[in-house]
Amino acid sequence: MKNSYNLRSIAARIISQVLDQGQSLSALLPEYQRDINPKDKALLQELCFGVMRVLPELEWYSQQLMAKPLTGKQRVLHYLILVGFYQLRYTRIPAHAALSETVDGAVALKKPQLKGLINGVLRQFQRQEQVLSERFANNESRWLHPKWLLSRIQAAYPDNWEAVITANNEKPPMWLRVNRNHHSAQEYQALLTEKDIEAFYNPAYPDALRLAVPCPVTDLPGFADGWVTVQDSSAQGCALLLDPQNDETILDLCAAPGGKTTHILEIAPRAHVMAVDVDKQRLTRVNENLQRLKQNAVVKTGDGRYPEQWAESQTFDRILLDAPCSATGVIRRHPDIKWLRRDNDINELAALQREILDAVWPYLKPGGTLVYATCSVLPEENIHQINNFLSSHRDAVLTDTPATGYQMLPDAQSGDGFFYAKLVKQALSA
Repeated sequence: MKNSYNLRSIAARIISQVLDQGQSLSALLPEYQRDINPKDKALLQELCFGVMRVLPELEWYSQQLMAKPLTGKQRVLHYLILVGFYQLRYTRIPAHAALSETVDGAVALKKPQLKGLINGVLRQFQRQEQVLSERFANNESRWLHPKWLLSRIQAAYPDNWEAVITANNEKPPMWLRVNRNHHSAQEYQALLTEKDIEAFYNPAYPDALRLAVPCPVTDLPGFADGWVTVQDSSAQGCALLLDPQNDETILDLCAAPGGKTTHILEIAPRAHVMAVDVDKQRLTRVNENLQRLKQNAVVKTGDGRYPEQWAESQTFDRILLDAPCSATGVIRRHPDIKWLRRDNDINELAALQREILDAVWPYLKPGGTLVYATCSVLPEENIHQINNFLSSHRDAVLTDTPATGYQMLPDAQSGDGFFYAKLVKQALSA
């Protein structure tokens, strides 16, 4: 662990790597958190995620207060200023501490000559914050989304697009999945109450509890013993709709990090589960989750487009395809998605989803069930995808779901944005 460091400069570096190099915030953050004091980990996460959440607002402030932006080798100092704005506007950190730590960040970033500029800009923001924030409330950027994504959501949900956007901009709730082999959700809720942790039960998801206030997993009774897993309620809906049964052969495709794999095995402990993902590194998380929950599954690295390379002629009673997608339903959990995604990604992802769906369908037994799921709210990846598939596969029938599939939208009191469609393979007569 480093003896001394400046947390604001670390946040600025991370933000620079996301916005200028296209790296994932959730992948980067743990690397930096390893090298800092544990008590600072939560603040570093708050600063990075917070800046990503309200980035257009912070950028607008910098445009109002600076004659010209910092570019080139000084670009990281621009992000340091945004970190300063965020602290002053959105945290309870005393202003004097936010100012001094942010200004000192210039030294840590080896640009001490810019301390005066950063100090001046932040103090100016302090003085003008109320006026600036009122002006921003009427600015076209106030929705905090890129224009292309805002347009797609407005087109898909003309009557409630504002609710979707608002939910995307909020901090996400923390949902738990109670391991039904240890406790019912209500029994575990009582254990939480004993620890003064308030939780809410949603009967639509029998294993799910929503915490009133997020907490570290170390505070959760029996977490290390597999009593409970952190998983959004909408994600829990995938295994519930799949309805796995003991002794069946089940494929979880695109399985990392393993939340759905382990849920399948909690519902059907004697099922024969194969978990496949193209990302070998992320599969370590699947194995870790299986180990914590004392479960067994065959875990393989494989590309969903080429099942002949990993399925070994095996066919499955049930397949859960959690398809690679735009992740537009989980923006509140991963706000950097707004700035990493591009409009042309959507058609490319839809083509990939179609390719995987077509490739894996022959590996489903006649009479078998395939659940197609995404954490997207965009119709191109969801119901349009399913309608195209149904029109080209006479043996596929949509069942147990509305004609439009299940489209969940993000909401403060419920789960993330998710889509499910349950397809059954019919035996065709000759």
